[in-house]
Amino acid sequence: MMKIAPSILSADFCNLKHDIELVEKAGVEYLHVDVMDGHFVPNITFGPSVVADIRKNTNLVLDCHLMIENPEQYIEDFAKAGGDILTIHVESTRHIYRALQLIHDNNVKAGIVLNPGTPLAEIEPVLPLVDQVLVMTVNPGFGGQTFIHDMVKKIQKLKEIKDQNKYSFDIEVDGGINDKTLVDCYKAGANVFVAGSFVYDAEVPKKQVELLKNAVKNI
Repeated sequence: MMKIAPSILSADFCNLKHDIELVEKAGVEYLHVDVMDGHFVPNITFGPSVVADIRKNTNLVLDCHLMIENPEQYIEDFAKAGGDILTIHVESTRHIYRALQLIHDNNVKAGIVLNPGTPLAEIEPVLPLVDQVLVMTVNPGFGGQTFIHDMVKKIQKLKEIKDQNKYSFDIEVDGGINDKTLVDCYKAGANVFVAGSFVYDAEVPKKQVELLKNAVKNI
């Protein structure tokens, strides 16, 4: 099943509740929450307290992308705040197995990120442990970047590995997603799509969500 995950990084932070309600009414399944610490990536966004406030205002799945160093220090905080999926970077910790286990120990789903410059082989050993693989089709840290088309090949290879081993993880794509790039990623094997600027920069976000959902109806 295809799922749309609007990224609140592109929302109006002064009207966040309103912007969450807009995409809720549009029928999205997830809300993508980009957590950045200013160290692992240059940008800074928000922490567990903001996630907790978001949780109070929506029943959508909170898909938390932790772009932070040593994420194991904060996993419990984000789980308690209401995150449903905590996705971490293999480059962010020396103890990736421990971090993924800690996520599951807190009764939430665990995800791993594949950056544009990271070989697929780097995350392959932990694929049996994850519920989601987030394939970055831009370099992480900022919204509104241009889609990196070479990442479609990595999605295809990841889907092959998933099928060969009968893994059940979702393949999520984040970066430069619109109604055209979504189709390429969907055909390659992705089923969860993060869309920020495409949804929130439009006058009518609901129409943008409909464009994304309708893009693959005849495939």
